[in-house]
Amino acid sequence: MSSARPIRRLLVANRGEIARRVIRTAHEMGIATVAVFADGDADAAFVREARQAVSLRGETPAETYLDQVKVLDAARITGADAVHPGYGFLAENAAFAQAVVDAGLTWVGPSPAAIASMGDKLAAKELMVEAGVPTLPSIEVTPDLDLGAAAEKIGYPVLVKATAGGGGKGMRVVASASELADSVAGAQREAESSFGNGVVFLEKYLPAPRHIEIQVLGDEHGTLVHLFERECSIQRRHQKIIEEAPSPVLTEGLRQAMGDAALAAARSIDYSSAGTVEFLLDGEGDSATFYFLEVNTRIQVEHPVTEEVTGVDLVREQLLVAMGARLSFTQDELAIDGHAIEARLYAEDPAQGFLPAIGTLHAFELAESPTARFEAGVQRGSVVGVNFDPMLAKVIVHAPTRTEAASRLALVLESMSVAGVRTNRDFLVETLRHPAFINGDTTTDFIERHQPQTEFVPDSANLAVAAQIATMHAVSQQSSRAGVLNFLPRGFRNSSMPPEKREFDHHGASVVVSYQPERAGGFKVTTTIDGETVASEVHVALVDADHLSGRITVDVDGVRSTAVVAGEMHAGDQLLGHQATVVSVQLASQAVELVTISPFPDHDATDVAGGQIAPMPGKVLSVHVAVDDTVQAGQPLVIMEAMKMEHTITAPADAIVRELRCAPGDQVDNGQVLIVLDQLAGDETS
Repeated sequence: MSSARPIRRLLVANRGEIARRVIRTAHEMGIATVAVFADGDADAAFVREARQAVSLRGETPAETYLDQVKVLDAARITGADAVHPGYGFLAENAAFAQAVVDAGLTWVGPSPAAIASMGDKLAAKELMVEAGVPTLPSIEVTPDLDLGAAAEKIGYPVLVKATAGGGGKGMRVVASASELADSVAGAQREAESSFGNGVVFLEKYLPAPRHIEIQVLGDEHGTLVHLFERECSIQRRHQKIIEEAPSPVLTEGLRQAMGDAALAAARSIDYSSAGTVEFLLDGEGDSATFYFLEVNTRIQVEHPVTEEVTGVDLVREQLLVAMGARLSFTQDELAIDGHAIEARLYAEDPAQGFLPAIGTLHAFELAESPTARFEAGVQRGSVVGVNFDPMLAKVIVHAPTRTEAASRLALVLESMSVAGVRTNRDFLVETLRHPAFINGDTTTDFIERHQPQTEFVPDSANLAVAAQIATMHAVSQQSSRAGVLNFLPRGFRNSSMPPEKREFDHHGASVVVSYQPERAGGFKVTTTIDGETVASEVHVALVDADHLSGRITVDVDGVRSTAVVAGEMHAGDQLLGHQATVVSVQLASQAVELVTISPFPDHDATDVAGGQIAPMPGKVLSVHVAVDDTVQAGQPLVIMEAMKMEHTITAPADAIVRELRCAPGDQVDNGQVLIVLDQLAGDETS
């Protein structure tokens, strides 16, 4: 197919998994690629995979991926003739799109005018009203607006929402007038930090709708189609974590109506390239009502599920449209094949309110089966920091039925080796296997209503096996490092020796493995949990160990198990006054995290009684108390920002403030004491 303006070298103005995704398709089309990267991404996979890469010489998003001048300079010095923005960062920045066009480059996306028309969510809603698309009532927050009266007019609960950006940032649900002012102020700060635009508006909040979005695709010759729907209702903090196609509740009539509405919305702004029209669906069946939410003028994070059920490579279509080609198919030629589900694997701790996590990935790979589409921006050895979004990867499966897709995705996730950083993996598996999810009960309040288990709790048998495997892994490592008499078999002794012991902690439970070598090979092992024997004098033999990958196979009384063990001594980590090594043991069906307790006390270990600590590195935005203040349980003490989200540190109990160890503007480290409290006598709240 001839193109009006062929693309020879494509600059990908993004990072992580979406940069790798665009690079992969571009190379398949014979297009060379250029990556741009922040200092922390210098060794990232997307940088290595591009044909050229340009340093943006900075660390934060503002210094790098959001700096339009630096990105355009990178295109100029490498001779790139086109720019693909991915999602986030500059993807929906009309000024940047126009700057790309003005520089004589091809912009892979909709026109700057189309982006601008949807960049302000309030203005977009006005356009949708004119186009006949149903919308929810909303009011912009201006300096002279009577907030209370506006919220009363809309009716509680209301949603405070940023006019720019997305991803749950700059959003607050307000249930009553007493929460309104603080929620608006917090949303404005977060929106300004994330998008450079602090304007917010109030919108009617539907407590339990479904989040349905329609994928649209158009060319510059007037052809516009939709590729059916995705349901993205499983969310935390207004951010999607599980997406699927098709929706489990849409009837053909409703699918047609929503598809027609999406096309009407796209036509109203003369849309070309890939985009998404998002709706909130209230109710089920043909009688359900839907309301316009927004248009995302870019590729979506969850686009793979649409690709899986339609067979269309959306990035390829974006590139072809940008080169002036016509769409190669019509609406009538599109059909839904089977079911696809995507899970977003985040570095976060669901047990702590989905607080983002940081660290180094000591293990990060899928098992050999079952098969899945794996799109990751990180790999083993990657450092997960605080400057960028904590999404690690997307895992996608396609199957003939929804139940099969959910079951296979759950198995893929639980079989995956991931260690070094806390993730939402267990939570995703529990959600995918939850009876309500299987039955399609997937409204946006799913997490609040059903509260899926946040992490797997191993039974005593699995905990014992994990500790035995961790012990054999350590013994094998010690043997391989011995360097002398390496011709002797493992565990060889020329005399009878007393058992050796390794002690672990698992969420406060003491797990002790006592092992003694046997002359015939292997070890006689006894395992106790909190002093109670759970495995007495079992025979454990090391079958195979790969120290590079951490993969180890052991035989326990004739039952052979293969696991992946990953762990590292963390400087500064202490437990019960002893040096601690965190070890992750990935069993066949779950991961067990153990803390190895050294027999040698760490006399330098210290703790601060009553110290309220920073949950991660970040910046202190505000301090709401002073020394000698009396505070109540749940009262906000400090608001800090990390990973472009605000986090509030609250008082765990009624107390008196004894020390302030931070001030607004301070950069603080993970675990740093911010405030010291003295709990009031008689208060037993923990």
